[in-house]
Amino acid sequence: MTDAEVPVDDAAARSGPSRRLVLGTAGAVAGGLALAGGGFAAGRATAASASQADAYDFYGAHQSGIVTPQQDRLHFAAFDLTTDSKARVVSLLRRWSEAAARLMAGSELGSGAAGGAYAAPPDDTGEALGLPASGLTLTFGFGPGLFDSRFGLGSKRPDQLIDLPHFSGDTLDPQFTGGDLCIQACANDPQVAVHAIRNLSRLAFGDAAIRWAQLGFGRTSSTTRAQDTPRNFMGFKDGTANLRAEDTDLVDRWVWAEPGDGQEWMTGGSYLVARRIRILAEIWDRTSLQEQEATVGRTKGSGAPLSGGSEFTEPDFSLKGRDGEALIRPDSHVALAHPSAHGGAMMLRRGYNFTDGADSLGRLDAGLFFLAYVRDPREQFVPVQNALSSSDVMTVEYLRTTGSALFAVPRGLAPGSVLGSEGAYVGQELFA
Repeated sequence: MTDAEVPVDDAAARSGPSRRLVLGTAGAVAGGLALAGGGFAAGRATAASASQADAYDFYGAHQSGIVTPQQDRLHFAAFDLTTDSKARVVSLLRRWSEAAARLMAGSELGSGAAGGAYAAPPDDTGEALGLPASGLTLTFGFGPGLFDSRFGLGSKRPDQLIDLPHFSGDTLDPQFTGGDLCIQACANDPQVAVHAIRNLSRLAFGDAAIRWAQLGFGRTSSTTRAQDTPRNFMGFKDGTANLRAEDTDLVDRWVWAEPGDGQEWMTGGSYLVARRIRILAEIWDRTSLQEQEATVGRTKGSGAPLSGGSEFTEPDFSLKGRDGEALIRPDSHVALAHPSAHGGAMMLRRGYNFTDGADSLGRLDAGLFFLAYVRDPREQFVPVQNALSSSDVMTVEYLRTTGSALFAVPRGLAPGSVLGSEGAYVGQELFA
């Protein structure tokens, strides 16, 4: 399957008044392109960055926001279902799917923010009026709670959708843990991402309520080779060895669920690990550069492994210095997280920096909102996190995980699917 850029589906663009057309800027719409392969249809991405794409297609074999070129802003929300009715959950997912297609196309919802009945609340909150689609992607996931006794779906819970264990060093806050459903909104404009979550939450009234949410900025990984490696709040390049969309064989092996994996409804989907990781900035900032680099296993400037070379040189964990010690410490982050230490297992990361001000003691509440897509968290995430939480100097001394969740992310909707009150919706195979 090949990379392709195609215009946003005309029907989706016409399904609601465009927020750009409302302000008379139709030329921006006409020039917009959607990257169908980047997030959906073939699970492939072009080299174009998301900032150059006006909109991404909602339809395809995989949901957007996974191998799509990673945008710079995030609004992530986990929801608790407040209904015990399976029919109402299905209705909610239909509403969300229809709304997502409109929002990703840069359209307003319903009659828009300034249309409709004058005596009734507008269908759209309106803060994105005049803004382009900004590469918005919306990704929907199902948490373990969806498979409890309320909806009769227990037999369809995938074995891969485990209750994540409590790892050593976790200081989990219930405010950032769990959830029945999740929505990941990524865009190149924070207002577009927030607008999407705000309006989808509004559509959920009576059926679901936000359990917790996280804003993110400054991506901490790259999902295509056209993107430079970003830096995290520790000042180091992050995600150098991340899976890229162009690594199609590896993506197929480590990201997408296959028919033989168990639940057929998850074929073509993936599993999303979300972890809110706080950096103990005041301690890290007083650590010498030598110790920082030894802790990470890479140079802070270029990102090259301490065994030599450039950023993308494969680390040599056997190479020793004059003192006979390994140049890359065995307890360094690179050594313990490297695929070679875990049977070659890899993850596709889509993390973000975050800052939520200061805590009650005046310490910076900031860090990494870790997001990773895997085919099986039992093989790809849990072993790595066990190793890091027990032996990694960075994790043990400088990081604290305060939030944790796991979601099953079903496949996307086939092009041409009809949306609406009786139409197709994300996850429909689960409820069939």
